[in-house]
Amino acid sequence: MPGPDHAYTLNPEALRAALERRRRDHLYRRRRVVEGPQGVEPTVDGRRVLAFCSNDYLGLASHPQVIAAWQRGAAEYGVGSAASHLISGHSRAHYMLEEELADWLGRPRALLYSTGYMANLGVLSALLGPGDTVVEDRLDHASLIDAGRLSGAQIRRYAHADVAAARGQLARAREGRVLLATDGVFSMDGDLAPLVELAAACRHERAWLMVDDAHGLGVLGPEGRGTVALQRLGMAQVPVLMGTLGKALGTFGAFVAGDEILIETLIQCSRSYIYTTALPPASAQATRASLGLAREENWRRAHLQSLLARYRSGLRELGLPLADSATPIQPLVLADAQRVLHCSAGLWERGILVPAIRPPSVPRGQARLRVTLSALHQEHQVDRLLEALGEICAPV
Repeated sequence: MPGPDHAYTLNPEALRAALERRRRDHLYRRRRVVEGPQGVEPTVDGRRVLAFCSNDYLGLASHPQVIAAWQRGAAEYGVGSAASHLISGHSRAHYMLEEELADWLGRPRALLYSTGYMANLGVLSALLGPGDTVVEDRLDHASLIDAGRLSGAQIRRYAHADVAAARGQLARAREGRVLLATDGVFSMDGDLAPLVELAAACRHERAWLMVDDAHGLGVLGPEGRGTVALQRLGMAQVPVLMGTLGKALGTFGAFVAGDEILIETLIQCSRSYIYTTALPPASAQATRASLGLAREENWRRAHLQSLLARYRSGLRELGLPLADSATPIQPLVLADAQRVLHCSAGLWERGILVPAIRPPSVPRGQARLRVTLSALHQEHQVDRLLEALGEICAPV
């Protein structure tokens, strides 16, 4: 029998070779260190830069009212919840936030999760199992794809935003429960799912429709209620709605909103809810403040739309590819990973942070600069980005 120093050891040479292949293929990733609060001009790796890469779409992550609410929450509840929701970690702050999220979205109930990834895992594993089917868009977020795999259900995927293909996959699922899961706004392309047509297909095939609206909530629709509200759908068409708190709302965590039966089922059966420490109550208090700002301050969404129009007009004048996106996510697809790295490095040299997005985050041949805009950006900052893109990335 092998000794303790020999058994189950990793092969460092194999790992080193795999890492070297990633470097050679221009797929190696590295982290940068941010100092101070989030914003459009953060200090990154010791340099003050102009950033176009955050998901803080409404500019609430460092809002004074949100910070003050977190501080008051920490003073009242402490800094940790110390237990799962079903033990002793479910505070009044959590309860009130769930009530306010449900009211915002016009649904009977909402349920908090610690992350969006855990929310998606929790929903699909609670609602589906062996013998069931989950149908997914090929560009769904990784958390939805992983959730489908871990649920034990059969996974059927359809070409991006192809309603006919989705309908065909639904029709092939003849036994068990069937759920179609899609992003509302696709995180790397910024385009919208055709929810009206997908809802009709699900109704015809007696399937549930679940929408992960992480990148739509706060940004789109009346009061920022997201993609579902923008397309004038309700709970009857979209019974399962997932949203995150760490993007447009600027804090941390996630939630699922739906009817009483759905939420009670998740409380009883969703493993990533049951067996996870609850969010810090102070975070819930901060989110209550940011939710109020997101609902009331429509100027943030209006300013974003003005910036989007300016950016897209400038990109068109430069002759650079324009994405089919009316959201703050504005990908500049340059196809080749090496070229994307070159452009990202050129922007960095000019004091602008736009990371290169490469496989596996996007399909091969779809490497891009993922430009994102925030309500904190100003017109002159967008113009500065366009000028730099013209110098570095414009076709010759």
